[in-house]
Amino acid sequence: MSKNVIGYVGTYTRKTSRGIYRFELDIEQGQFTKLELASKMSNPTYLAISEDKKYLYSVAQDEDMGGVASFEINQADGELRYMNRKLENGAPPCHVDVRGDALLAGNYHKGTVKWFEVSDHRSINKEIVTVTHEGQGPHERQEKPHVHFTGHTPDGKYVVVADLGIDELVTYKKVKNSLEKIETYKARPGSGPRHIAFHPNGKLAYLLTELSSEVIVLDYDSETGAFQEKQIIRAIPEDFTETNDASAIHVSSDGKFVYTGNRGHNSITTFKVDEATGQLTLVGHTPTGGEFPRDFSLDPSEKYVVVANQHTNNLVLFSRDETTGQLTALDSIIHVPEAVCVKFLSL
Repeated sequence: MSKNVIGYVGTYTRKTSRGIYRFELDIEQGQFTKLELASKMSNPTYLAISEDKKYLYSVAQDEDMGGVASFEINQADGELRYMNRKLENGAPPCHVDVRGDALLAGNYHKGTVKWFEVSDHRSINKEIVTVTHEGQGPHERQEKPHVHFTGHTPDGKYVVVADLGIDELVTYKKVKNSLEKIETYKARPGSGPRHIAFHPNGKLAYLLTELSSEVIVLDYDSETGAFQEKQIIRAIPEDFTETNDASAIHVSSDGKFVYTGNRGHNSITTFKVDEATGQLTLVGHTPTGGEFPRDFSLDPSEKYVVVANQHTNNLVLFSRDETTGQLTALDSIIHVPEAVCVKFLSL
């Protein structure tokens, strides 16, 4: 097992941030050991790393144009070598995901899903298709579609899209050069689906709603691409009445725990997974050591969780009890301006 693991941070560059940052985590000592700028670029807010861990894809922006960019990862030290980008007029995407030769990008402002082809050399080759959602919801932030997550199902058969603006989780199938809508799960009006994470068994999924701060436990049917609701559980305390925007959701690789982020309550919520049903019970809430935890990530050893607090410009390190799932803050914090997204390379 390597002593240090490499992580990347996507950021906004509205103030002092300069782009994508690279850090190292000493998993023996439980300390951040290094931080440096990995690539200078504008608003690389979300990142995705290829399955072979050799390439990184990012949201990209250049003045009034937005899109996606590709990088090769130096396997020795994690340095990024810029390859190419694809931009168009308008706001950049908010989420990217890569699987094989398919790069997906979801655009919050435009309500669109884009499918790009990745070349044999792993740069971004061309846009295959754009799908535009329609509709609205009852919440003041649901005046139009707001695509927030675009990803592949674990079996690779479908593309699943969470749309905060229209309270839908939509399943698409890649058919030649198009995305064909085959199923739609409709969440409660005004809940605002944001991100989804799948259980390692490939049969369960956990959908996080930003506006209502809830986790929806879903059965996933790999034959049809359909999702069936089986539980809704609140992610913040019942007595918390201030504004909270739920952020990220992750599942431990053993399938025993689900974690969610809370912007407003400024905490990470830990849930225990029932082995028989997949349903959740609350373990507790852990303060994030900063404000507005936009994202967090379990490190490859899963002994730690790294939280990105956007408004306090820091990464905070937590140890993770693999038996109870509970998180404990460690005395290791690094300054990362406008941190939005955290991704790790494997051990």
